[in-house]
Amino acid sequence: MSPFQKWLVWSSSVMTGLTGLVYWWMRNRMEPLDEFAVINHPLEPWMLKAHILVAPVMVFAFGAIAGEHIWRQYRQRVKAGRRSGLLSAWVIAPMILSGYLIQAVTHAGWLSALAWAHLVTGVVYLVGLGAHHRVVRRLWPRVTPVADPSYGRSDSSVGTIASTRKGGIR
Repeated sequence: MSPFQKWLVWSSSVMTGLTGLVYWWMRNRMEPLDEFAVINHPLEPWMLKAHILVAPVMVFAFGAIAGEHIWRQYRQRVKAGRRSGLLSAWVIAPMILSGYLIQAVTHAGWLSALAWAHLVTGVVYLVGLGAHHRVVRRLWPRVTPVADPSYGRSDSSVGTIASTRKGGIR
């Protein structure tokens, strides 16, 4: 995964998560100043718009690493960060689907269920991504593409570096 791809995944995920959580907090945890107010905070519509604008960038970033990073690591059975990476990869599909359906569904019951599903899967995605980053940084040595002759290879020798570091892979 290139440094730009890593930056794109991280920055778009953090911005999407931050705008989504702030919007949820404004929408569900704040009290409106006026009893006839439609919104609870003056910035609530702006948070929703920011969330809707940055979320497709995160979807694009995830798609950009799906084949080169996720599928390749999965196929080669690389153990470093496997559980946290797969958790994030599997939970992103229902998160994206529920996010799109929230914008189309009008039934109050379905809308509430979709909103909760979107919130839960979004939090699980962010926690999984954070755990993935922590595990991979701890297990993999710092290797640059120039210094590592196996960088970009499709053979199974890429994942063997971490097995000799810090007592093996957990």
